[in-house]
Amino acid sequence: MYQYVVVRSGSTYHRKYPEFREKIIKFPLIHVFIAYKYVKGQRLNDEQLREIYEGLKLNNINKYSYVLTGYCGNESFLLKIADIVKDVKATNPEVIFVCDPVLGDNGKYYTPKELMPVYRDVIIPLADIIAPNTFELSEISGQNIHNEKDCLKAIGIMHNKGVKTVIVTSGLEEENLLFCYGSSINDGILIQYRFDIPKLPGMFVGTGDIFTSLLVVWLDKFHGNIKLAIEKVISSIQGLLRRTGEKLCVSYPLRSCLDVSELELKLVQSRADLLYPRFPIKVTMILKEELRNHVF
Repeated sequence: MYQYVVVRSGSTYHRKYPEFREKIIKFPLIHVFIAYKYVKGQRLNDEQLREIYEGLKLNNINKYSYVLTGYCGNESFLLKIADIVKDVKATNPEVIFVCDPVLGDNGKYYTPKELMPVYRDVIIPLADIIAPNTFELSEISGQNIHNEKDCLKAIGIMHNKGVKTVIVTSGLEEENLLFCYGSSINDGILIQYRFDIPKLPGMFVGTGDIFTSLLVVWLDKFHGNIKLAIEKVISSIQGLLRRTGEKLCVSYPLRSCLDVSELELKLVQSRADLLYPRFPIKVTMILKEELRNHVF
């Protein structure tokens, strides 16, 4: 049984694998996702987060296999997460900290810019695995990213900060393809892959949360093998998005403009797609060499 603490905002349905037991700590407790016009609810602050973790610690249930973090809305909350990760690692040095450094996308921020230096200087050096998109990687690394070479250079900067595994979830693309990159250091060997993701028509919200959540499951199942894990994650999401698109076409065939509620991902209907991925993904090994021979 794997203990799994999640400090993030995304859906938890897709993490309901029987071998995982999780504790969810949500920063925003809201009734809908933020694409809606009106969003009501509460935001957990750093002191409330401290109290929650203190309760877990006093009851001796703060021994986790993984810590996964996602969206955080302010600097003090993010710094408190760093304190908690340090404490969890002191209790169990084998815990794996997976960080989705949510800052923005498509060239702009949708979180406060003050979070970037906290991620760069405090959070990233603690992380074992990070899963930024290209915009977030560029901001955190200080490396402009226009092509694959730039992306790999920025990944190298993250490795130099101590991150063992870097997965760039999206950003670089061609007409019909998106590209995901995986880079991992294990036993002194650096290995890097490019994953080709077929573009699908439509606007989908929430795929980033699903990507990192599934990533934890498949990385654990495949003992850290990033090629196999990322293949499964992308294949799962392809199934989810295709099924979501099919539902839209069947339900609203003549609508050119849909209400936000109609764009919700069909998670429940896609359970089989998430558990048993079936879409093949093209994978290219970019590099495999001893770390001592590689210059980032």
